[in-house]
Amino acid sequence: MNRAFNRKKDKSWMHTPDALAKHYIPYNAKFLGNTEVDQPKGTEIVKEAVRKLKFQRHIKKSEGQKTQKVELQISIYGVKILDPKTKDVQYNCQLHRISFCADDKTDKRIFTFICKDSESNKHLCYVFDSEKCAEEVTLTIGQAFDLAYKKFLESGGKDVETRKQIGTLQKRIQELETENSGLKKQLWELEEQLMIAPVPPAGSISFKPPMSTDVFDMVPFSAVTPLVPIPASNGTPPPPTTTSPPDMSKDLFGAEPFDPFTCGQADFPPDIQSRLDEMQEGFKMGLTLEATVFSLEPLGGRC
Repeated sequence: MNRAFNRKKDKSWMHTPDALAKHYIPYNAKFLGNTEVDQPKGTEIVKEAVRKLKFQRHIKKSEGQKTQKVELQISIYGVKILDPKTKDVQYNCQLHRISFCADDKTDKRIFTFICKDSESNKHLCYVFDSEKCAEEVTLTIGQAFDLAYKKFLESGGKDVETRKQIGTLQKRIQELETENSGLKKQLWELEEQLMIAPVPPAGSISFKPPMSTDVFDMVPFSAVTPLVPIPASNGTPPPPTTTSPPDMSKDLFGAEPFDPFTCGQADFPPDIQSRLDEMQEGFKMGLTLEATVFSLEPLGGRC
């Protein structure tokens, strides 16, 4: 995890691992809103987002609208933003999607984080007024991210890339097996057609149309020469050869086809695999924590 603290020293975590793994840490805050940003990280990015949302909030305040109160529930499963009365979840920000988190070192109430939206895949910057505990909330999110990343590795996340490569190879093998089965079926159908082709009676003269030639008056090369049954010496047609359909459960060499879905415990269904890949990419990007100055002037009055 990438932890970039603009502080004198990295501060130790504030909560026990069980508090974030088995429960959650609640915080009450005022929600200034969220806005789309074009980068997953950056101090200047969040500064601009905070200025924008502060300005919008002042306009709404002048119109008599109050700032929305929310409850934050932070755990290794993410940051939930709920209505404090009804407990309805308004936003659920998973930790591997949070890439940047910062608090204002001059105004101890304002903190923000950037999270990638799960539906639109756009980066959204969330801004809060947390009643002078902005730094604590930021550190709590950082600790939750750290614990979630370790839990991800312990549950086998370090092998996601290997499983991804295995899955790609298994998919290709399955495609080849399907193609092989189709070719074997076509071959069997051609053999059946040859076996039922009519044989001219003995002594009869059959007219064979001239074969087409190329520009050099040569007969075009054919990789497959059609097989014609040869009459027996007594004039009777040869007995039909009994041909049974090929065993589709085996390949051309008599081996059992490879089944990509029964090759070990390291495989996952596609939907779970895609989620693991997404988590790996998110944790790989890391979470940057910073203390910065969002504005030369603190937020005037209470929101």
